[in-house]
Amino acid sequence: MVEGTMAGYPLLDVKFTLLDGAFHAVDSSALAFEIATKAAYRQSIPKAGPQLLEPIMKVDVFTPDDNVGDVIGDINRRRGMIKSQDAGPTGVRVKADAPLADMFGYIGHLRTLTSGRGQFSMEFSHYAPCPANVAEEVIKEAAERKANK
Repeated sequence: MVEGTMAGYPLLDVKFTLLDGAFHAVDSSALAFEIATKAAYRQSIPKAGPQLLEPIMKVDVFTPDDNVGDVIGDINRRRGMIKSQDAGPTGVRVKADAPLADMFGYIGHLRTLTSGRGQFSMEFSHYAPCPANVAEEVIKEAAERKANK
């Protein structure tokens, strides 16, 4: 469970409950129970439908009125979900949720879009399942890393 089954990341929120078991004086040992547990794990995890999770960040962007459309478009290209827009006397505050993986280098893009007048802050919000295309890419990269070791 520490290495996970999809890309080598640990499994979260997994619980196994042993409902029944028997002990036989000749055939039973601690090792036999460990082997049976590992076999049950290998059979049940693929049936449980595991998913890769990615960190989702709360993003708070302040931009001049002239650049709101460009900023919202850039957040959407980064798989962000706009939560609100609040107009103020000097600009617009855009609040959104976006995956951390797509937010690297955002400050440079924001400064370019707003001619250096935009600002943003970001903090962790929650984990959410990755889209299938992103998960496939992560799994492929993990397999290549494992093969190169």
